[in-house]
Amino acid sequence: MPIRSKYKTKQKEVLLEYLKTNPGVHITAADVCACFKKNGTPISQATIYRHLEKLVDEGLINKYIIDAGSPACFEYVGAGSPPRAETCFHCKCEKCGRLIHLHCDELEEIQGHLLREHRFKIDPLRTVFYGLCEDCMSLPTEPVRKEE
Repeated sequence: MPIRSKYKTKQKEVLLEYLKTNPGVHITAADVCACFKKNGTPISQATIYRHLEKLVDEGLINKYIIDAGSPACFEYVGAGSPPRAETCFHCKCEKCGRLIHLHCDELEEIQGHLLREHRFKIDPLRTVFYGLCEDCMSLPTEPVRKEE
């Protein structure tokens, strides 16, 4: 596999600085585009996508594809960190679509149990639990309409 050039451009540096200011946060390409547009930073959507993929290849960010209905998310992990370096599960709110990065010792124990007892190795970065986030659970539910 050919080694990709690590040629630095101003646009790539601006994108990397933005990602560094949001460590541990899932960011979509649309989030980046909206932020740069709001701040008047002239970077095209195609350039953002291209640089995000290059940063994934370089191991500076992780890319998560949760499901077919959601855009890919990116997370800054820093220089020298191999992609997918740590165990991480995800929770996705079925109401608002929020994606929660979840580090949980108990889930790691379940992961170990599945491997030992059932000879099944799960990929924690692609394991998603669906339900309701804390904010959506606290919202009042819509009343059920009675049909006459």
